[in-house]
Amino acid sequence: MTAFDTRELIGELTVTLDVDVLVGAYADREGPPGTPAAVMERLAEHRIQAGAVASLRAALFDMRSGNDEALAVRGAVPVGALDLRDPIGSVREMERLAALGVKAVRLFPDEQGVEAGFPSVRHVARRAAALDLVVLTGGDVRRFWQPFSGLGAKVVFLDTHFYHLGDFLVAAADEPGFHTSTRLLNSPDALEAVPADRLLYGSRTPHYEPLVPLLRLATSGLKPDEIAAVVGGNAERLFR
Repeated sequence: MTAFDTRELIGELTVTLDVDVLVGAYADREGPPGTPAAVMERLAEHRIQAGAVASLRAALFDMRSGNDEALAVRGAVPVGALDLRDPIGSVREMERLAALGVKAVRLFPDEQGVEAGFPSVRHVARRAAALDLVVLTGGDVRRFWQPFSGLGAKVVFLDTHFYHLGDFLVAAADEPGFHTSTRLLNSPDALEAVPADRLLYGSRTPHYEPLVPLLRLATSGLKPDEIAAVVGGNAERLFR
């Protein structure tokens, strides 16, 4: 399929908030430019008006300076990245960010070598729920739903794979605050299987291709009002 054909399929679909955007770089791998300017330009190329932006510096090296970097990105919704290897410091950082008006924090368990059963995850989950922060989390949803259960937490699982969609749906049935990103739900009928009010558009720009989830969403069986919820309405409700 040519680029022309692809854009024709996507049409005028516009995303008002992408919940999975990163600035910075991974030290152990090559990747695209992660400067704020390059990332925001990449979003604009795909009719994505704003991104919930977290800093890899904060996730991998230094929370405070990295999060200050995210706070300074023009046109972005800042997301505080936490380091689960330092749960005490993460709670202090959450409290600082909440006082600054930040509405969401992001967890990087895979990058930090942290498992769902570690006490640090439950500790951070409890405090995030108490502060009424949205949690954007990576990790296998089949395990990472557990530390957030029973807290009334607002969570977006960024790495829900269509192979694991059934597990997400079962867990989310008892947790009204559980949501999932669209990024890895690219199989036939995957998006349609999830209640539209639990889906949020996420691309992981610039480390993944935003065109793929856009194309899947544009060609899905979702109704126009459901698509509107996915591309921004649900995020607006959560982040409000």
